[in-house]
Amino acid sequence: MARDLKNEVALVVGASSGMGRATAAALARAGARVIASARREDRLSELQSELAAEGVAIDVAVADASNRADLDRLIASTVEKHGRVDLLVYATGTNIPQRSIDVLSADDWNLLITTNLSGAFHCTQAVLPTMRANGGGLIVYLSTAAVQMPDVSGVAYQASKHGITGLAHGTRVEEKKNGIRTTVIFPGLCRTEILAKRPKPTPPEVLELALEPTDVADAVLFVAQLDRRAVVPEMQLMPSKL
Repeated sequence: MARDLKNEVALVVGASSGMGRATAAALARAGARVIASARREDRLSELQSELAAEGVAIDVAVADASNRADLDRLIASTVEKHGRVDLLVYATGTNIPQRSIDVLSADDWNLLITTNLSGAFHCTQAVLPTMRANGGGLIVYLSTAAVQMPDVSGVAYQASKHGITGLAHGTRVEEKKNGIRTTVIFPGLCRTEILAKRPKPTPPEVLELALEPTDVADAVLFVAQLDRRAVVPEMQLMPSKL
């Protein structure tokens, strides 16, 4: 039986679009007390209004995942208001068109590592004290199927996402004594804004077969509703016809 998420405190970082937005909405509809965070305040306000029209409440908080001070404030304000964080979802991620190794600049390498990987580390380190104090918690990282199946998404993107796996598994092993679990979800092609940053547009006939952000949100919801005695270290989620 799925565990009831009513009144559990869920912080979703990277909730202004795509998988993060869909995840924040799914968790709120399931009864969790959700804090949706991202840089784009207007997008967060749109999500809040959309859910309010359904009678679903959600908090929003503007923060830059690449800024440790922002993330420390985000965790602190969440704990101050709600008393704890039961679930952290790191959904922030970006890519660039100039991604192949022959054109990738050092600045762009640093941008992707900072946003995709360092932000996840900072969030993880910042949330651990409150999870330990409350006897446990779950951290879910949204990655990419390119970790298992190398592609042309770019060396910086793939390196950052491989790093997420190490961060997640290392944290799980170190923190399991404190009741803290981690899950990495590896989605295949998904219809999100990041596809607009590809060097060449994705053909419409391929997009028609892609995952939707709600599919990834459902996967997060499944993991979050498991009994705390269970953990899913990794989950691969692929379009069935690609």
